[in-house]
Amino acid sequence: MHIAIAGNIGAGKTTLTELLAKHYKWTSHFESVDQNPYLDDFYSEMERWSFNLQVFFLNSRFRQLLELQKSGKNVIQDRTIYEDASIFAPNLHAMGLMTNRDFNNYSSLFELMGNLVSPPDLLIYLRGSIPKLVGQIHRRGREYENSISIDYLSRLNERYEAWITTYDKGKVLIIDVDNLNFVDNQEDLASVIERIDAQINGLF
Repeated sequence: MHIAIAGNIGAGKTTLTELLAKHYKWTSHFESVDQNPYLDDFYSEMERWSFNLQVFFLNSRFRQLLELQKSGKNVIQDRTIYEDASIFAPNLHAMGLMTNRDFNNYSSLFELMGNLVSPPDLLIYLRGSIPKLVGQIHRRGREYENSISIDYLSRLNERYEAWITTYDKGKVLIIDVDNLNFVDNQEDLASVIERIDAQINGLF
């Protein structure tokens, strides 16, 4: 079984992935943020490094998905390959931070890769307001995220909302995180697990 968690920057994907992996005894897989050699450069000069950044994420996530499919294990994944292609790359292109040539090249790569991997059995979408996302970004204190603008986060949120309403590759569970605290409030975590149980019991 393959579960994936989607959501904007700061929505709590990594935290929830860790907590659910521990609860369900699932194998967890995380996006290669710290290993991405373009991330610091991207946030300081987006137009120059956007294509490089997105291709790195696309490559690493595609490789990860192939490994997940071969493993035969129950896995939970932090962020999906679809978010890169449906949200982040189109957003950079629309903002003029990725050229038409690079965007078309990227889209062609994704289309090829997308035909070779299976979608998750359940997609969990963490929906958060801008104040919630900003608060959690500041709290975790990643230096390279200091330059993320409210405008950038807002654009991503709009694209996430548009994407999730048309997602048709499998089951979707939408969780509003504005009033939830998975880490410090066990009741909040229990309520999320209860909702996930209701979904995955029909997957076996």
